Amino acid sequence: MSDSERELGVFTVTIERFADFLLPRALDIKAKVDSGGRFDDFDIEFLENVMVEAEQAKPYLDRHPDLHDLYTRAVSLYHDIVTQAAANETGALIIIPA
Repeated sequence: MSDSERELGVFTVTIERFADFLLPRALDIKAKVDSGGRFDDFDIEFLENVMVEAEQAKPYLDRHPDLHDLYTRAVSLYHDIVTQAAANETGALIIIPA
């Protein structure tokens, strides 16, 4: 298997995992915190794991600038989730524009 074939395989699995698992779970957590909910241990563990995976994806993204927008939007989603969850913990109201 060539390096480009391997990279394509890794990319395919990564995108499928993002679309099938990570994004839906993140959107569920966002809905939860947007309605005033707080993180539970599973939410925290999930978001920590996602940030580790995002960091591991950076070298691949450096070689594929066409994916920068997707990556940036995903990181922004996680930032919005964490910001709102922190506000929920302190009782502050933060409105994050859509």
